[in-house]
Amino acid sequence: MTVSEQLTAAPQDGAATDAASGEAASLAASARDHLWMHFTRMSTYQDSEVPIIARGEGAYIYDVRGKRYLDGLAGLFVVQAGHGRRELAEAAARQASELAFFPVWSYAHPNAIRLAERLADAAPGDLNRVFFTTGGGEAVETAWKLAKQYFKLTGKPMKHKVISRAVAYHGTPHGALSITGIPDAKKYFEPLVPGAHKVPNTNIYRAEAHGDDPVAFGRWAADQIEQAILFEGPDTVAAVFLEPVQNSGGCFPPPPGYFERVREICDTYDVLLVSDEVICAFGRLGTTFACDKFGYVPDMITCAKGMTSGYSPIGAMIASERLMEPFLKGETYFPHGYTFGGHPVSAAVAMENLDIFDREGLNAHVLANEAAFRATLEKLTDLPIVGDVRGDGYFYGIELVKDKATKQTFDADESERLLRGFLSRALFDNGLYCRADDRGDPVVQLAPPLICDQSHFDEIEQVLRSTLTEAWTLL
Repeated sequence: MTVSEQLTAAPQDGAATDAASGEAASLAASARDHLWMHFTRMSTYQDSEVPIIARGEGAYIYDVRGKRYLDGLAGLFVVQAGHGRRELAEAAARQASELAFFPVWSYAHPNAIRLAERLADAAPGDLNRVFFTTGGGEAVETAWKLAKQYFKLTGKPMKHKVISRAVAYHGTPHGALSITGIPDAKKYFEPLVPGAHKVPNTNIYRAEAHGDDPVAFGRWAADQIEQAILFEGPDTVAAVFLEPVQNSGGCFPPPPGYFERVREICDTYDVLLVSDEVICAFGRLGTTFACDKFGYVPDMITCAKGMTSGYSPIGAMIASERLMEPFLKGETYFPHGYTFGGHPVSAAVAMENLDIFDREGLNAHVLANEAAFRATLEKLTDLPIVGDVRGDGYFYGIELVKDKATKQTFDADESERLLRGFLSRALFDNGLYCRADDRGDPVVQLAPPLICDQSHFDEIEQVLRSTLTEAWTLL
């Protein structure tokens, strides 16, 4: 039995209970003293215990004291195939025993080659060239750098700017952070990389124009990209970065016709369309690549998270043959890379993970069950605090409001008390790990493992119902 299994196993007697409790307390103290957690207010844990997750199985995770939680966020939009998949762990062990590490800097190894071919086969159009990274932010950074160099090599050196959407999140490296549209995520690190410009997102719930007509709203939202290109000058704009379903702000799906119009705009002005699928790829919406679900072919795809179901870190930028063409001549090369990009172990795990997708039909499972997931979450609209339920596939946001009739949202102080003061901890205490987020209007986000079914949907709805009902009484 592993240490984590020992910690979370049901104690047999008082001595075992005391030992497990002591070990949990020791870990919590050590976490407080030494572990700098990401995107975390460290002051929160000066007087309270750090939650520590010790193991997972299927759609559930267990803390060090043995309490079980439904993983309603797939870790962080990552654990597509579920927790505790021994075949993924075994794939990692096999590869590590054969070749634990070798870079893809002027050399290759078999699994990087095989995985690149597999991703190219799954990608739409002529997106055949795969550049490996270790995560999503690096993939976005890679895409912007490639766009800049591509246009320099093809005689358009002024094309370096990028356009992205308000409230969108694209990563933490300086370039990716510049593309990000969340002011609070950027303000401490400014000045950032110049040339990143923002347009409205596709939040039709809050639309000031065409809110009652999705087709007209989609056309309006796409046309804002054209206006930005024209304002900046088409000869200066290199790329448009868009998530198929925007994460931050609470899961904004594209309106009908939106991506068709965006593709048309990009083609008109020779601007590259980058589909940022770090969250949306690998089954989150029921297709390997989300652009396929919405019927558009980008010039680049950035992806990461679900490629290995989180069992080992990897990411990728997948580019079209058009973008590779200048790099196939003479002494030209792309002076960019990462030590652990295309890591042999991660590539092996990714291959096994994609085998699981094929064997178990995970994409088809999501497509078959997405309507039931939506319908179950939409039951919550009878609560006065629930204003909107939106999303696609196994990726949803529930927007919280003060007044459903007027769509009045919470002010900053109210949002702080609601999300951080109550909901985040209460949902977890009630057995559901998900995300209460205010990088925009307050939302609860859900993205469970792709193995989930109606029983899990019902459990999510029940915890949300009881917790949101209590939250309303505290306002």
